Amino acid sequence: MLLTNKVALITGTSRGIGKGIVEQFAANNSIIYANARTEGSIDEYVQFIREKYNVSITPLYFDVTDTTAAKDAILRIKKEQGKLDVLVNNAGIMKEALIGMISKDTMLEIFETNVFAVMDLIQLSSKLMLRQKSGSIINISSIVGVNGSKGLLAYSASKGAVISMTKAAAKELAPYNIRVNAIAPGMIDTELFRSINKEHPTELINNIGMGRLGTPEDVAKACVFLASDLSEYVTGQVLGVDGSTII
Repeated sequence: MLLTNKVALITGTSRGIGKGIVEQFAANNSIIYANARTEGSIDEYVQFIREKYNVSITPLYFDVTDTTAAKDAILRIKKEQGKLDVLVNNAGIMKEALIGMISKDTMLEIFETNVFAVMDLIQLSSKLMLRQKSGSIINISSIVGVNGSKGLLAYSASKGAVISMTKAAAKELAPYNIRVNAIAPGMIDTELFRSINKEHPTELINNIGMGRLGTPEDVAKACVFLASDLSEYVTGQVLGVDGSTII
């Protein structure tokens, strides 16, 4: 019960890592606001989590790239709970394209979701956290944001920007007891990963020291640590959850 009475907003919860984070936060008794873009898309999952863990969980439907909608979501949490303890910036998109084949529209689409929306939510949530003089912001980056990857120039750049943003925000918000950290997952067994890597899954697994793909639960457990008081003196860090992956 590491997150009892902690109010958390988690973005991008309709699948994969986001769903895993919701479940682990629920297992640790957090008060959860789960974001998804499509109206009604997580209603069934939210009800399942509510009944399984007997926790307060509320779906919030908005596009993270819509600043007005994001602001309204933060204001709703403030009105209903009076505080926000944890923000998990998980929503993101990935698109493959070789150098020379990356359109400006693709660049903008990736950065609007993976970078600009994250920056917006950091600013919006930190205003509430500043009043409390406490909070934990967790940004989901990627191993390719640290090391890069061929065919993923724009995505790697966006996730590298998340890391730089994390370090800068951590320095600025530390005096107010607001912690900002990033998690850099490696190859995680999600629908998105499998759809992109249909052809050579065995070859990819051979590049993982632990010999298996990571799971959403692996990433979610790291989020619980960074959201909880166990990490109260940890900020500005990039936590790799990659099973010793070589890329």
